[in-house]
Amino acid sequence: MSKTLAWGILGTGTIARIFTKGLTDSKTGTLVAVGSRTQEAADAFGDEWKVAHRHGSYEQLLADPAVQAVYIATPHPLHAEWAIKAAEAG
Repeated sequence: MSKTLAWGILGTGTIARIFTKGLTDSKTGTLVAVGSRTQEAADAFGDEWKVAHRHGSYEQLLADPAVQAVYIATPHPLHAEWAIKAAEAG
């Protein structure tokens, strides 16, 4: 029996869409949440990809108990900061 990993994505840009497209074919992962700098962007991404949990901040996504793993799709200069925050969030 395989387990499914519940993913959250930080960011809603092109890379987030590429990751999400790949995840739709996965048997071991599912997208459960998206976080963006604005609620509007999170809602638009959520509508496009049928994501249940939509957060208007990255911090809210990291606090979401449904998220088991985080894909960081922010601009490159923000990767280290949000990787550290994701690790600290558990």
